[in-house]
Amino acid sequence: MTAPRSTPATGGPPYDPLRLCVYATVALLAWLLGPWAVLGFAALGFAGYWKARRAGLTRSKCLLRDTRLVLAYLGLIAVVAVVAIIV
Repeated sequence: MTAPRSTPATGGPPYDPLRLCVYATVALLAWLLGPWAVLGFAALGFAGYWKARRAGLTRSKCLLRDTRLVLAYLGLIAVVAVVAIIV
């Protein structure tokens, strides 16, 4: 077994683009399951951010930064998914 090669800039292990694999998997599930998957991921994200906000998190690493905006965004996605399921 060989040790991982180090990156020239940091001397640490090479960058693992795991997030890209996760994004592709989420996209595949959304494509296969349609609005049900979108609703599920929105609800999961909303629950996670709700719990984190109640624990004191006010700033997120999410592009929207403010957890209230993230909750509103995820809530809106969930509503749109429910409408898509009904229609």
